[in-house]
Amino acid sequence: MRLTTKEKVAYGLGAVGKDMVYMLSASYILYYYQDILNVSAIAMGIILMAARVFDAFNDPIMGIIVAKTRTRWGKFRPWLLIGTITNAVILYLMFAAPPALDGSGLVAYAAVTYVLWGVTYTMMDIPFWSMIPAFTEGGKEREGLSTLARSCAGVGSALITIITVKCVVLLGQGNERAGFKWFALIIAVLFVIFITITCMSIKEKSTVNVDSPSVGQMFKALLQNDQAMTVVITIVLINCSLYITSNLLIYFFKYDFGGDAWYNSYTLFNTFGGGIQIISMMIFFPLLRKFLSALKVFYVSFVMAIAGYGVLFILTLTNMSNLLLLFIPSFFIFTAFGMLTVLTTVFLANTVDYGELKNNRRDESVIFSMQTFVVKLASGVAALAASICLNLCHLSNDTAETATAAAASGSSLLGLRMTMAGIPIIGLLIAVLVFRKKFILTEEKVQEITEQIKGKENYR
Repeated sequence: MRLTTKEKVAYGLGAVGKDMVYMLSASYILYYYQDILNVSAIAMGIILMAARVFDAFNDPIMGIIVAKTRTRWGKFRPWLLIGTITNAVILYLMFAAPPALDGSGLVAYAAVTYVLWGVTYTMMDIPFWSMIPAFTEGGKEREGLSTLARSCAGVGSALITIITVKCVVLLGQGNERAGFKWFALIIAVLFVIFITITCMSIKEKSTVNVDSPSVGQMFKALLQNDQAMTVVITIVLINCSLYITSNLLIYFFKYDFGGDAWYNSYTLFNTFGGGIQIISMMIFFPLLRKFLSALKVFYVSFVMAIAGYGVLFILTLTNMSNLLLLFIPSFFIFTAFGMLTVLTTVFLANTVDYGELKNNRRDESVIFSMQTFVVKLASGVAALAASICLNLCHLSNDTAETATAAAASGSSLLGLRMTMAGIPIIGLLIAVLVFRKKFILTEEKVQEITEQIKGKENYR
């Protein structure tokens, strides 16, 4: 039975809310604690990275828990709803640090809330993506839903990138600390509403009755699925590249472009980039898929991203001060990342069938727990890299003279610019080399695997 329009809309709406929450944390948590609350950039970088190391153990375990769950509502929806509610509460607390805290107390508060946010996000994110293979029939239907979900997730991410700073200024009436608190509350409420709609509308249409694996068996299954691991490594490198840029972008506009209304330039740039990313997922990707295979679109996207960063890197070596010039590389970068986001999800979903054929088990939750982990790992690595850059460039808001000092320091600004553009090029080149060498799941291969699985089921 094919997916209904209601199911597609509900699932897409959940993706919007989910990625609004994720992008708020990934792009602004470092800025909130380091620039607004004056927590050490290095301390924040260590906290964010340490939380990701913790997730290396937490995420696969959560995948196992989801796989073992059996309820009248299925194995995915209960955790999806529980994780959403708890994550929404933690999100608000994370951006509502008590004014009485300072020094080590504030660092401890940031550490505890961020780790809890990661745990509860995992609780929700794994079942959300794991549902795709469980209620689609593979092939075009799965790719179509993955494209829709990733497009909607891109809308959620883009909305946060576009409106956050402007909303924070308006809600806080110039007080960024208060503005972030109220903005986080609004996003948390919307998140719960959207995911509730998803849970009420989506039902699992196919399940595979297998014995619940042990922790050892599950890790073994992951290690034996070489295609899942290849996609996972690629996702880490792609997202690290993007998140390094997104983490430093707000500092670039605040201390490089400068001015009292720097947030207007920042909002305009993000509006352009976010719009392009949405268009790339909803229009450019389906258009290219009419003429090219998914793998060819994937490589085209890599070429566009690397070319965009190359232009940005050249601009960093000049004294650029024209916002419109930045639109040129950003067009290629955001277009590429929009399509890469869709394709990595499709490829990862296909590795579920590959793993079932190879290992005789269907491990949706575990494989998609790796996606949750690696996306958060990428944000942690990027935040650590950004915090090191900020520390070396002496960029922070802890004194009134900082902006003037930063503007006067050409080396600080050059270091900021080159970190934004240079490191992502290296990450993307490594990603495409790893993927090209290891990935074998062409469309023909996926179709062949699907038919072999159906043949096994019919034989039983």
